[in-house]
Amino acid sequence: MTHGMRTDTHTPYLDGGRSWRDNATRYALLPLRVFLGVTFIYAGLDKLTDGAFLKSSGAGSIGETMRAVRDSSAIPALVDLALKNPVGFGYAIAIGEVAVGIGTLVGLLARIAALGGALISLSLWLTVSWASDPYYYGNDLAYLMAWLPLVLAGAPILSLDAALRKRRGAGGYR
Repeated sequence: MTHGMRTDTHTPYLDGGRSWRDNATRYALLPLRVFLGVTFIYAGLDKLTDGAFLKSSGAGSIGETMRAVRDSSAIPALVDLALKNPVGFGYAIAIGEVAVGIGTLVGLLARIAALGGALISLSLWLTVSWASDPYYYGNDLAYLMAWLPLVLAGAPILSLDAALRKRRGAGGYR
């Protein structure tokens, strides 16, 4: 008796003969897009509305955080750059997170938004969470890895990019 996986038993849906597996493949990145989009919007808004965060000194401020991680970061020069204007850096991170989150969630310029998210996560990993030991305690590295599939694939379905592509008559995702 031979055991194997049957590949001819997929039940097609009514949407042009697509199987369950085809649909699962098409929608596979959607949960990641929603999670990262909502999370980055929330993170950015949280920073913008936190009375302590957008200050150059004091408990919970961006300035205090940067000074605390300076000597343990992978790139102290990047922290020094942020410390030249911690409030401006805090606003840049917060507004960047909101923009990346919105772009990712609605799928507008999705690859660019994902690249922005990856760069924010990379910069935070190399500065704030670099000293996490073991390394997997630092969540910025996991966020960086989560952004990479969206950098590569974009937002092929349920997105403004897909709607614009269809409107231009480009058809399939390229």
